[in-house]
Amino acid sequence: MSIHQLSETMINQIAAGEVIERPASVVKELVENALDAGATRVEIATAGGGLNLIRVSDDGDGIAQPELALAIARHCTSKLSHDIHDIRSLGFRGEALPSIGSVARLTIRSRTGDASSAAEIAVEGGRITPAKPAAANRGTSVEVRDLFFATPARLKFMKGQRAESSAITDVVKRISIAFPAVHFTLSGSDRTTLDLHPASLNAHGRLVRIAQVMGTEFPENSLAIDAAREQVGLSGHVSIPSFTRANALQQYVYVNGRPVRDKLIASAIRGAYADVLPRDRHAVVVLFLSLNPKDVDVNVHPAKADVRFRDPGLVRGLIVGAVREALANAGIRPASTGAAAMMGAFRAAHQRQPHAMSGSGPRAGLDRYRVTSREMAGDIWQSPQRPLGGLGETRQAAFESASLESADTRASFSELPAGVEQLALGAARAQIHSNYIVAQTQESLIIVDQHAAHERLVYEALKQALESREVPAQMLLLPEIVDLPEEDAERLAVHAETFRRFGLGLERFGPGAVIVRETPAMLGETDVTQLVRDLADELADADTADALKARLDRVASTMACHGSVRSGRLMKPEEMNALLRQMEATPGSGTCNHGRPTYIELKLSDIERLFGRR
Repeated sequence: MSIHQLSETMINQIAAGEVIERPASVVKELVENALDAGATRVEIATAGGGLNLIRVSDDGDGIAQPELALAIARHCTSKLSHDIHDIRSLGFRGEALPSIGSVARLTIRSRTGDASSAAEIAVEGGRITPAKPAAANRGTSVEVRDLFFATPARLKFMKGQRAESSAITDVVKRISIAFPAVHFTLSGSDRTTLDLHPASLNAHGRLVRIAQVMGTEFPENSLAIDAAREQVGLSGHVSIPSFTRANALQQYVYVNGRPVRDKLIASAIRGAYADVLPRDRHAVVVLFLSLNPKDVDVNVHPAKADVRFRDPGLVRGLIVGAVREALANAGIRPASTGAAAMMGAFRAAHQRQPHAMSGSGPRAGLDRYRVTSREMAGDIWQSPQRPLGGLGETRQAAFESASLESADTRASFSELPAGVEQLALGAARAQIHSNYIVAQTQESLIIVDQHAAHERLVYEALKQALESREVPAQMLLLPEIVDLPEEDAERLAVHAETFRRFGLGLERFGPGAVIVRETPAMLGETDVTQLVRDLADELADADTADALKARLDRVASTMACHGSVRSGRLMKPEEMNALLRQMEATPGSGTCNHGRPTYIELKLSDIERLFGRR
């Protein structure tokens, strides 16, 4: 078969397959164009999940009429200088508009600030209609109708309208977080209107926009991040360990203002939360990385969703270190959702109570109470000689005849030490069900799971011991040779010194192999071959030796679980208070090794609301 040149329409349709995956991809490209044009207001309207209509309007710089034809030509852009490594805009490839025009009906109407009128150009399935005068305000409006009508096979791979609309909403939210000063609106017949009002460009304004997108719960349960290392800056907010989600969709990461989904960064976030979250839960984060554009390659993929860092180890180390430091410095802090869940449980229990104390009907019990009260009042007024205090005396006698103290409440009557109520976890007042410590602060009630709390304390002590000295190693009677691809063997050899600190002694053994002479004593009998291959995979994926440390941490976690205060053990008041003080001094003690909360705080104001006092 002879070689021939593809038609321009075919070239654009192939490019569209790379750039335009679904309607949300179109919205992303058009909104990025609006932001690169300096827009302060971006309006998005859709219909049919974006397949029938997408309209993006902005108040940016606009496009001059002579340049409209260039805007829909491939590889034409105003955003790229002569240095491909110095990219400071969201878009730069010059493929979005011609790709959209090749598979849909595209209309662009634009007006620059100094033009007397606007101009309009249209493209339908790759066929261009020449530019003509039009009426419009300053800025640009791009309308896309009947997406993929020119390539109907792509329509079979689209999801339902609701799923496509949800994807568009997610794209707009992700972009809007990085631009808090821009007013975004998203509307259409297939969605509720999203209206994100502009905020200031400072840290407070960014937090306001984050709350608009993610809800007010996240700012209330997050920690601020502000760190830098070797000209790489990191800022944003990360959730406390007790505030999690079932998936990683609530992780928003930006590199020089560009929203990305990067495996390296996702791995770093998992590593930072490795031993404070349950295995099936994910942290909520909003992180902004800023670095020299020449140190990051955003041209890896046409859709610009992936990036590549010149020094990935530096970026990963910065994220892991900054997040762990923030968690350590935060002290002990419960998620506000815990108290909300408790309030909800109390309300649900109250609603399940029968409406009547006796009889039938919702008001029977209330009517009986009224009759009893009336009779009681009549009895009092009919016997003026009887002192009014008689009723109180009778009740007092009933209280005195009952034994209120139990073996589990020995701490509740002890005198509070001076100032202890000012501390984060206050003073222990009781132990209930031989497992839960009830403590009192100046403005709240604390319930602590004694086993989970002590488990975290023991685990942190074991980890600190592991980090302060080399892990004891056990010599293998017969050294084990593990065959590997040459590149994996070389990576392991490079990190041999790190492995030795964790008790694993290995070295090169000819081409494509390593020999293992020692393994960590904590692991006991272990599958050496599988361990080495797992480490090689970890190094290939993230260039870190964290897999071995993670195994040692899991062993330490198991040891902590078996060595901590067991459920069902009665504790003395001084033991309870000592546990609370240790929790306050131990980073990460708000969750156990398995990621479950170690305590719940219920504010006095919440308790008063439960009893109708507020």
